[in-house]
Amino acid sequence: MTFVRGRRLALDVGSVRVGVASCDPDGILATPVETVQRTRDTGDVRRVAELAAEYEVVEVVVGLPRTLRNTEGAAVAAAREFGDAVAGAIAPTPVVYYDERLTTVTAAGALRASGKNGKAARAVIDQAAAVAILQGWLDSTRNRNGGTGE
Repeated sequence: MTFVRGRRLALDVGSVRVGVASCDPDGILATPVETVQRTRDTGDVRRVAELAAEYEVVEVVVGLPRTLRNTEGAAVAAAREFGDAVAGAIAPTPVVYYDERLTTVTAAGALRASGKNGKAARAVIDQAAAVAILQGWLDSTRNRNGGTGE
């Protein structure tokens, strides 16, 4: 698989919020974008589609919260359902899925270590988890391509 140059979005899909991160066109560094509130209608999917258009993304990476035993539960099904809805809204831009075990835990620990607790942390933890998903995906893609990122 050859790395295609361009921005990507990553989504950390939760039941209440979706953390969104993006990267530079060279796929080196992931950064937080925003937290999208989940809605009963398709407003959350529409907002992600707007961000995909605004950032002119070539791909969207959706985190799959598999268990430590590598099984898929309700959270994975919900993430796939949301990812599939986004895929329909942004076609033909591809949506890919990436194993994101422990990204939220890692993000929460990093935020606590930086002095953010409580409400301040909750406001950005989903974005931080999306950054961890995207950075992990970028790093693994770069490794699969011989460390060149291309």
